[in-house]
Amino acid sequence: MRTEIPIGGLARATGVKVPTIRYYESIGLLSEPPRSEGNRRLYDASALERLRLIRHARELGFEVDAIRELLALAEQPQRSCAKVDALAREHLAAVSARIARLTALKAELETMIRSCAKGRIAQCHILEALASSPPSRS
Repeated sequence: MRTEIPIGGLARATGVKVPTIRYYESIGLLSEPPRSEGNRRLYDASALERLRLIRHARELGFEVDAIRELLALAEQPQRSCAKVDALAREHLAAVSARIARLTALKAELETMIRSCAKGRIAQCHILEALASSPPSRS
């Protein structure tokens, strides 16, 4: 028996909003589904599984192009998972670099706030620090 899920049901089952589902169709992450006689989109179980993968990958911060590649790889179950592993490692490196930048930003903000004398704007160390040249970031 073939399962046919309307777009609203797909949205509820995955937690992905209807406009986002339509967007994923427009950029090719999801295939446009067949339509009912009333012109309603009707998705099958494979679309549900695919959308769950897309949603989870987006929650983890994967970019659309990486998700597109992951989806293509998922369609080749007999293939080695080395490329999937490489994509995940590449994304982890980017996340780690972003964490390092945010940690440095946090330290800079904490230093600025600690230097605040809570006096008048004319002697505000935070504004003074913001007006000075930013430290170089690599």
